Amino acid sequence: MTMRITRIAPMPPEPITPSGLYQLLSWMSPGFPIGAYAYSHGIEFAVENGQVTNEETLRRWIEGVLMYGTGGTDSILLAVTWRAVRDGDEVALKTTAELAGAYRGTAELALENEAQGAAFIDAVSAAWPTPELERWTSLLTQTEITVSYPVAVALAAGSAGISLAHTLTAYLHGVAANLISAGVRLIPLGQTAGQRILAQLQGLVAEVAENSAVQSLEDLGSAVPMIDWTSAQHEMQYTRLFRS
Repeated sequence: MTMRITRIAPMPPEPITPSGLYQLLSWMSPGFPIGAYAYSHGIEFAVENGQVTNEETLRRWIEGVLMYGTGGTDSILLAVTWRAVRDGDEVALKTTAELAGAYRGTAELALENEAQGAAFIDAVSAAWPTPELERWTSLLTQTEITVSYPVAVALAAGSAGISLAHTLTAYLHGVAANLISAGVRLIPLGQTAGQRILAQLQGLVAEVAENSAVQSLEDLGSAVPMIDWTSAQHEMQYTRLFRS
């Protein structure tokens, strides 16, 4: 049975320009050079340990990530960062970025977060440079604050004037799609099975995005000890294809 979450409040419709949509599609593309394909978020050990074995168990695992794990927490961190950029609030940005860098339960999950964030900023800064993005990233690097992945996406989208609603949906779609790709390769499953899972997660992604858009740092919280455990076990896994 598909798990659901309570919707807090609907987001008002926000426009997105063709150029903004083009940028967002480019940044969230599987081909964007952040190395997302190298991370399974603990799924590799979960498959070896018999916890994720088929289409249904993979879908339920990813639902847990989106509802109770980094999918939900990172969405809140992204939203708060995006609002800080919009409002020009340097204090809020620093506070959120520091928290985002610490909000990981294992060394591998921290690596996954930090490496993708750094690669994302490097790629966007090289291909879509803007003075505002340079200003915000310089503010964090000068104070030696790590730019995590959700913060990096928020900095780029906020600096480009891309709506929060579209950014959150695209970000969560990317998270889900990457985990599905890892599961499809590891279990293994057919590509059509992967697309079925992605379709089944559409409603949940929309709900998490809507909730996150109106939440604050006070709403942060997670309840995924099994994911943290599989990630920790993955560090000692003898044969590995993925970095997490």
